[in-house]
Amino acid sequence: MPRFLHTADWQIGRQYDRFGPEDGPALAQARLTTVERIAALATELAVDAVLVAGDVFDAQTISDRTVRRLFMALQGFGGPWVMLPGNHDAALAESIWSRARRLNAIPDNVHVLLTAEPLLLAEQGLAILPAPLTQRQTFSDLTDWFDHAPTPLHLLRIGLAHGSVQGILAEDIDSPNPIDPQRAAHARLDYLALGDWHGCRQIDDRTWYSGTPEQDRFKSNGAGQVLDVQIDAPGAAPQVKPVAMGEFTWLQWQRRLQVASDLDALIEELEQIERSSVISLTLEGELDLAGEQRLQAALGRAEARHRVLECQLDGMRLLPTEADIAALQVDGYLDEVVGQLRDMQQADEPEVAREALAILAGLLRERQAGGAAV
Repeated sequence: MPRFLHTADWQIGRQYDRFGPEDGPALAQARLTTVERIAALATELAVDAVLVAGDVFDAQTISDRTVRRLFMALQGFGGPWVMLPGNHDAALAESIWSRARRLNAIPDNVHVLLTAEPLLLAEQGLAILPAPLTQRQTFSDLTDWFDHAPTPLHLLRIGLAHGSVQGILAEDIDSPNPIDPQRAAHARLDYLALGDWHGCRQIDDRTWYSGTPEQDRFKSNGAGQVLDVQIDAPGAAPQVKPVAMGEFTWLQWQRRLQVASDLDALIEELEQIERSSVISLTLEGELDLAGEQRLQAALGRAEARHRVLECQLDGMRLLPTEADIAALQVDGYLDEVVGQLRDMQQADEPEVAREALAILAGLLRERQAGGAAV
């Protein structure tokens, strides 16, 4: 029973500059360590091969050091790795693949499929039909030749391609390179392993996108997995099992805080996230000073626990209650300032007023505790 892992869109070398010098490099490194976990899984499951359906690298200009590091990350699995050029690492006349060969970085058990011709892995029971991209975008279906390609009858016919299944995926996906939705049937494929869609998605019984094994976008589309595929014999139905693989989960939340129980629920949600994550949190609503203090404490804990916490508070208003103001013991000029800041939150710069009010409240608390004078 041939068994293989289907993965794609590793995009090694991708940069995350938006997250700054501390978190960006850690996210880039996670893509390499995830490859190491794929190699370990392949060995643990004793699969016959690992198929990578394009975009191994994020760009043609990746450094030599990163190229070498990628191929070193494969060492945990000694069986065949089958790699397809995608739109980010297309097989140009001069490409990252030709540079990798000059560096002598590609191990003997790695098959880089740069041309449209079958790769026969007889010992593993697989005949791989690849559709490598030789430029970033094409307007014809590079899988057409699968229909008429002869392969030994006793080997599984496995297609390997990178692009967009027509009429099913959104038109604005990363690579518009077209793929016939009936390709598996027309070409008598036992399985069609696809890349480019960064989420895990089944097209039909024999056609799957594995998605990227390390999530890189705020989308709930099954990213962060590889596919464990078993097929009993030519013509048999594939048995496909998604396996979680990624290091970081990306979460995008929008929450409205109106009453104390809303804040309680948000804090509980943040505390219950078990894995280190990349979190984008947008809040709107209103809080009193006590609620603001609790929120900031919860965000501080979450920021320490997770890889990234982005928090948008533009839609939040800080509304001190009469009890809040009384507790701050403000009078005279400071009382007027607090009132002006409360009013400003209804005007043109609510975020500035909110931050100023929170800072002032903090300073007043420090004064009460014996800190600096206001």
